[in-house]
Amino acid sequence: MAGEPIITVVGNLTADPELRYVASGTPVASFTVASTPRTLNRQTNQWEDGEAMFIRCSVWREYGENVAESLTKGMRVIVTGRLTVRSYEYNGQQRTSLEMQVDEVGPALRYARAQVTKVSGGRGSGSGYQGGGQSAPGGAQGRASYDAPQGGSAYDPWQQAPQGGSSFDDLPPF
Repeated sequence: MAGEPIITVVGNLTADPELRYVASGTPVASFTVASTPRTLNRQTNQWEDGEAMFIRCSVWREYGENVAESLTKGMRVIVTGRLTVRSYEYNGQQRTSLEMQVDEVGPALRYARAQVTKVSGGRGSGSGYQGGGQSAPGGAQGRASYDAPQGGSAYDPWQQAPQGGSSFDDLPPF
């Protein structure tokens, strides 16, 4: 649908992403990002936290599976997506919630390091992140990865490493 507001939120995951499967078998990962603004109080010269904003996010298909396997509670993330309004009935009352359909998500690198790794298998080629600096439960390093957009061309010059003996060339491969 066109005309949906696109926003970017930086914050921390409030829990591990939850992976579910809808009736058709399509996976969807859901998670909540908490973003708290900080402002400098010029009178006290101290940073003060504002009121936290919690936004529910969902991401579908293999992308959702990658998110559920890669991100963990407490990780600082950057999420970009489309705001959507969902109406539902609860205890006989009509309610509305604001949610984000995720276009992109990844670890924020201000306080962490990440190593990009390629996701093997799946429907297409993709790249991802292998997060560092934030520990996952059990001491394992957290990873964030996702499938790249589908499409492209078989003649994509950036699809593979340069041929021949050189590891880098200033000339484009076309």
